[in-house]
Amino acid sequence: MSEEEAPEPEAPASTDDERVSAKLFGVWSVDEIEYSDPSTRRYITVTPIAHTQGRHAGKQFKKSELSIVERLINRLMQTEENTGKKQQATRIVRDAFEIVHERTEENPVQVLVRAVENAGPREETVRLKYGGISVPKAVDVAPQRRVDQALKFLAEGVQGSSFKTPTPAAEALASQLIGASNYDVQTYAVNQKEEKERVAAAAR
Repeated sequence: MSEEEAPEPEAPASTDDERVSAKLFGVWSVDEIEYSDPSTRRYITVTPIAHTQGRHAGKQFKKSELSIVERLINRLMQTEENTGKKQQATRIVRDAFEIVHERTEENPVQVLVRAVENAGPREETVRLKYGGISVPKAVDVAPQRRVDQALKFLAEGVQGSSFKTPTPAAEALASQLIGASNYDVQTYAVNQKEEKERVAAAAR
């Protein structure tokens, strides 16, 4: 008797699921993100994961391994009203991304990366004491701090635009992201960056 040929193994049928899971919020691709600032590229991590359950908490310099989207979500929670409300903050970011896409027809993750690059100050001042006299001194800002400051300014801009106003938080965040990505000096984040650099230039 001739031996029967073994059936060929079937290809896995989960390709669609894998493709969806590789996208942020199941919608936005993170594969072809462009960076215009090589100094901050190392500290702007883009992944399809928006919630890591705090596994990087308490570890020095590990925050840069978090997705920049999750770091933005965490920043939005750092107010008295929104402390600990991560699901709400995540929903705000997801809705803001949809608004950004509708207005710009771009990948909102790319818009966020460009906004962070534009809103990070390159120079700031520190206080040095000489014989009891405090003197301002201009210093360069480290790339990681530039990213931290950019996220802080974006979150403060959202807070100022939406707190006790009829503007929804998602709408305010979308406006901040689009404005910062276009380097609009009327945007809070870019305005704060320009102010810090102006003060530093006077203290050189």
